[in-house]
Amino acid sequence: MVWLAVSCAVAGAFFLAFGAQRQGSAVQSNTGGLALRGSGFLRLVRNPRWVFGLLLLGAGMALNVIALTLGTLTVIQPIGAIALVITTIVNSKDQGIRLNRATVVAITACVTGSALFVLLAVNVVRENTDVTTEEELVVVLLLAVVVTIFGGVLAVFKHRIKAFFYILGAGVLFGFVAVLIRIISKQFFDPNGLYLLNVQWYSVICIGVACGLGGWFVQSAYASGPPDLVIAGLTVIDPMIGIAIGIIILGELRPVVPPVIAISMAGAALLAIVGVVALSRHHPDVVKRRADAKSAQRR
Repeated sequence: MVWLAVSCAVAGAFFLAFGAQRQGSAVQSNTGGLALRGSGFLRLVRNPRWVFGLLLLGAGMALNVIALTLGTLTVIQPIGAIALVITTIVNSKDQGIRLNRATVVAITACVTGSALFVLLAVNVVRENTDVTTEEELVVVLLLAVVVTIFGGVLAVFKHRIKAFFYILGAGVLFGFVAVLIRIISKQFFDPNGLYLLNVQWYSVICIGVACGLGGWFVQSAYASGPPDLVIAGLTVIDPMIGIAIGIIILGELRPVVPPVIAISMAGAALLAIVGVVALSRHHPDVVKRRADAKSAQRR
């Protein structure tokens, strides 16, 4: 069952990658690198490229939901790093960008770290973990705090926010969404046969709010950065949040984890994070934007 979940997650990563690239290029052409506004978003809804990207993202998310239903957060979430490689290659060809060595090394670090984490985690997770009402409430309350913090910052500092804030916010929010989707899917397929009656209404509302705010953050990040950088942030921050909740709150790891594996998992996660930081500094598109900004200041 675990490997079927992994297969769905891999397929979902392909759809997410192409969907992100389509939407990213559509937002860039629509905003010209400026901040995304309400009127600009309405124009995007009428953009065929953006809509096609949305459909691809929807298919990818559906596959990811299936993967989360069949597998565990600790194993499934890091697989999204595959989308980073695909998005980078597709976007570089679409935009005519030649990848520098630092970018290739950074992407390799992201994918290698995520892949190692998955291979290690498969051997130490519990496949069937039941989520109690108390654990679900803890996740919901934590998400409410996160939404309040990020929503407040957006309202107060809207015109001074950089791309990294949007990437960070989207990654954290979608990490919680993945956790709640897994909880709801387990409730829906509970053997008691009650299906939707098992699902808690507050979890559904929280998913809707987090998806709405997180979706706005993603589109805003596309407006001020390359799609592969956005995907890099999401495929590391999102899984790390989901994995942390899965381990700390939902207890997905086995009671006894060999120290060597635990240290190796931490090292793999750190490698992936370092890769994202390096990508945010050395990506050709980022370097070009930095140079353009310095030229503008000198004038």
